[in-house]
Amino acid sequence: MSNSSSITQFLLLAFTDTRELQLLHFWLFLGIYLAALLGNGLIITTIACDQHLHTPMYFFLLNLSLLDLGSISITVPKSMASSLWDTSVISFAGCAAQVFFVCFLFGAEYSLLTIMSYDRYVAICKPLHYGTLLGSRACVHMAAAAWATGFLTALLHTANTFSLPLCHGNTVDQFFCEIPQILKLSCLNSYLSELGLLVVTLLAVFGCFIFILFSYVQILRAVLRIPSEQGRHKAFSTCLPHLAVVSLYVSTGMFAYLKPPSISSPSLDLVVSVLYSVVPPAVNPLIYSMRNQELKDALWKLIP
Repeated sequence: MSNSSSITQFLLLAFTDTRELQLLHFWLFLGIYLAALLGNGLIITTIACDQHLHTPMYFFLLNLSLLDLGSISITVPKSMASSLWDTSVISFAGCAAQVFFVCFLFGAEYSLLTIMSYDRYVAICKPLHYGTLLGSRACVHMAAAAWATGFLTALLHTANTFSLPLCHGNTVDQFFCEIPQILKLSCLNSYLSELGLLVVTLLAVFGCFIFILFSYVQILRAVLRIPSEQGRHKAFSTCLPHLAVVSLYVSTGMFAYLKPPSISSPSLDLVVSVLYSVVPPAVNPLIYSMRNQELKDALWKLIP
């Protein structure tokens, strides 16, 4: 029986063993990564530089872009390097760091998306109380709580996962270090504590999802009571980008972790992991900029 302390490196799952396809994977991921850097970087710069965008909604959007930049930077560059140099090795410390930052950034992002749904709820359902409920201090505290939630979750999961003895080798069936795949390497019955922590986390995630759902039910009811069509369109235009991002994030994440074991396979897990970890950070800026005229106008002012 080997303990995790005796393992100095892990082997990640490669997308392909064919050299030409490895290079194709490198260029594809490079394009996605540059698109994510450009899109999120423009949103961050635009919001930071334009005084008209210093509102709660755009403050939370700036935080979302920061989290997207971080999450895609944790997994994609390492995968690109693996394909370019034809190696799947990652050090024990590197794997632990990936697990920590993936949990941290994704946990903080989901918490922030929940807060953003509250922001839209107050803006549309309680507009007269918007300045009181979402003042600058309250917004900073909410954003800090989202980041702190992600940090605490990551700390608990990382410490718990890498304290387990590993009996089934060091090959991780994923293109980055992911907790469920590492648990498969652990000894029988040794991962019950981590499974318990995962269940608690899933319950918290489900609670956030119910809150988001409830918020949008109330928003829909309020929007349908707006007499003018222009007013309804304006209200919907501020909510649809957030709803689209939440739907993409939740649907891909739920399929990745809740799909039946009967349809699970390394190749399918690989594709699904790309959908929930790589695609949203690259697509989110496009979703927000397409439906937000105020953001587009500010961006055009920024470009000389």
